Amino acid sequence: MEEIENKFDDKNDVLVRRKEELAQKFSHIKGWGIDADPKNDPTYPIKKRTDEEQDGYTWERPSQQPVNVEVLHSIERNNTPAVFGTSTPPSGLSGMIRRYAFKYSESDYAHWLPLVLADKINVVEGIIDDFSNAKVPNIFAEKGWKAEWEHKPYRLVTKVAIGVAVVAVAAAFLSRDSDTDNRVSRGRRLRHRVAS
Repeated sequence: MEEIENKFDDKNDVLVRRKEELAQKFSHIKGWGIDADPKNDPTYPIKKRTDEEQDGYTWERPSQQPVNVEVLHSIERNNTPAVFGTSTPPSGLSGMIRRYAFKYSESDYAHWLPLVLADKINVVEGIIDDFSNAKVPNIFAEKGWKAEWEHKPYRLVTKVAIGVAVVAVAAAFLSRDSDTDNRVSRGRRLRHRVAS
């Protein structure tokens, strides 16, 4: 253990000398080296390593919260967290997507992208749930548009304009396909009349 501390102290001395050299070299720059004083180093407890992190848990685990709803947790964990949220257990289509996502590692896109999609679907499910309970959601307030209108109206107008443009293009594209189908069917009827 003393060897580790001696090595650390030697390295620390070299770092202190380097910081002092840099502080002198760049002293003409206002504010340079403001955090270079080793006696006023906020990372001191982190820098002075004692390898205690290799001992594993050094504290007593809190008592387990009762599991009375479905709790999704990473496949990297072999146990349920001591504390977890119970207000919105996974349900519906978004819950199915979340269950699928938690079959994959947290380092995999197949974990995170479905979770993002599930969040978006959950918003729509919430709106449908509001309507089914005879409650009209105040989307304007829930999206924070009132505050945005007060503080950044240009950004809100831009968002709304882009949304309207996207919906208009989609509607035009979808109606164009149905118009094409109608023209084709009218043409067939005309040819059928002419032929008979």
